[in-house]
Amino acid sequence: MPGKLGLPEILLILAIALLIFGPSKLADLGKGLGEGIKNFKSAVKDGEEGTNKKS
Repeated sequence: MPGKLGLPEILLILAIALLIFGPSKLADLGKGLGEGIKNFKSAVKDGEEGTNKKS
């Protein structure tokens, strides 16, 4: 099944990212990604509420 990532592949990718970026950069990257997802969900929720008010 090509194209599917299993646990060993994900662990290998994370290990390589840790070696390239280092622990502090990786933590900052994770924090930024989490904030981005949070903001995206908030914007989608606000958009849905705005659409419901117009109807």
